[in-house]
Amino acid sequence: MAQGSSDNQGIIDVDVAIIGAGPAGLTAGYLLTKQGKSVAIIEKDATYVGGISRTVEHEGYRFDIGGHRFFSKSQAVVDLWNEILPDDFIQRPRMSRIYYEGKFYSYPLRAFEALWNLGILRSTVCMASYLQYKLFPKKDVKSFEDWTTNQFGHKLYSIFFKTYTEKVWGMPCNEMSADWAAQRIKGLSLWGAVVDGLKRSLGLNKKPNDGQAVKTLLETFRYPRLGPGMMWEAARDKILASGKGQVLMGHGLKQLASDGQGGWRMSASGPDGDVVISARHAISSAPMRELSKRLHPLPESTLQANELKYRDFLTVALMVEGEDLFPDNWIYIHDSKVKVGRVQNFRSWSPEMIPDEDMACVGLEYFCFEGDGLWSMADDDLVSLATGEMEILGLVDRKKVKSGAVVRQEKAYPVYDEDYAANVDAMRRELEAKHPSLHLVGRNGMHRYNNQDHAMMTAMLTVENILAEERIYDTWCVNEDAEYHEAGDEGAEASLPQRESAVPAAEEPRALTQDQKAALESVREVPERVRRSA
Repeated sequence: MAQGSSDNQGIIDVDVAIIGAGPAGLTAGYLLTKQGKSVAIIEKDATYVGGISRTVEHEGYRFDIGGHRFFSKSQAVVDLWNEILPDDFIQRPRMSRIYYEGKFYSYPLRAFEALWNLGILRSTVCMASYLQYKLFPKKDVKSFEDWTTNQFGHKLYSIFFKTYTEKVWGMPCNEMSADWAAQRIKGLSLWGAVVDGLKRSLGLNKKPNDGQAVKTLLETFRYPRLGPGMMWEAARDKILASGKGQVLMGHGLKQLASDGQGGWRMSASGPDGDVVISARHAISSAPMRELSKRLHPLPESTLQANELKYRDFLTVALMVEGEDLFPDNWIYIHDSKVKVGRVQNFRSWSPEMIPDEDMACVGLEYFCFEGDGLWSMADDDLVSLATGEMEILGLVDRKKVKSGAVVRQEKAYPVYDEDYAANVDAMRRELEAKHPSLHLVGRNGMHRYNNQDHAMMTAMLTVENILAEERIYDTWCVNEDAEYHEAGDEGAEASLPQRESAVPAAEEPRALTQDQKAALESVREVPERVRRSA
């Protein structure tokens, strides 16, 4: 294993210390070592790199922790994928559907098809509701429910958005920020889709656009033949082979302390004790809430960061007799009669992930909070639950289920509640003003629902900033377009997004009261758990 230089006290001395070996951390590490910089990466997981983009192996079966299509509008990201994994991509057909009341609906939702499947009566009610809110929209749009109701009408919102969204997030839609909807549900014109569908039914329009005339729907995507973890294992191997980097597995962050000279001293606990890493720059993809409690000196914004929430989930993988269970890569389950939120079909991602050609492997995703009933269930009980729900949905005969495995993923999704933006902004402003050599990247590091390529781009821009020794790019401007994996042309954006304006300076910190000081110090004692919204 490659090492940075060490002083007499055993401190690992590198140019950049990186927290987390997910897509963002490994992208940064790979690009930095290519430029001759030394890096040390700590990863809490003892076995897998890749974070939520890892691929888990169980008895020869390989499965994702959530599906990860390798498609990006950024040519820089596409080029990097090709560079890291040049010979192991396969081209796969794209198919996702929504399951609701025993029927399947295309995803992204095709309005004309959806209204047809719902029947005349409910379709009429849906259109009346849609027109009502177009004529008399909600004026004060604050929540996911407000935004989606204005966009689609309350009836369609209640059918296609409310149940699934509340399954995923574990909180009422009227408590979720409208930012989530504006970010993730874009581009569909319901009226345009209905008109287009009518024209096609009359033979007047041969080119369906379903209300999305300016977009090209992604019909195929590239995918590593052994799953997305193959990409990040290759990135790790290249970092180690460079002689400039190391990846410390099973090492969790204890403290990240300023050295008083603009650099950092990071301590991490591992299976053989603690290690200390000294670095000029630090990159963190750790959850923002977790990082805030381990920084020294403790940021004044720790109080706000402590209010950030996360949603966890678990995957129950079932090994099932039968090669072709259904053609989808995944199916969204909008039915309230089962707890499962999404079902992956791993053979549809890559046949090579299934070791037996007469078998299939499906992954049922359950969204939960760490420590709640689902999270705490025994693995055997979860396998039994998943088997029963697949039978209820009519997707699998329980007699054909031969075995199962469970993988739990904490802090999978940063929660967009009504206060998240202000809380993130408070920490961002303070860190950028006081610690310009500390860089936040990735989904949890920035508390933003980034796709895999977005996370990579935040790391790519951060590396450019480190090499230039100034913030020439604003990583917070990386696109979070919901259609990124659904539409558009691969590599359409040829250049890196240039920073447009200076980052606003942090406000002068106000003097803290005695109560606030006591609360700030007590943050270190707050348990690391996800709290339910009231």
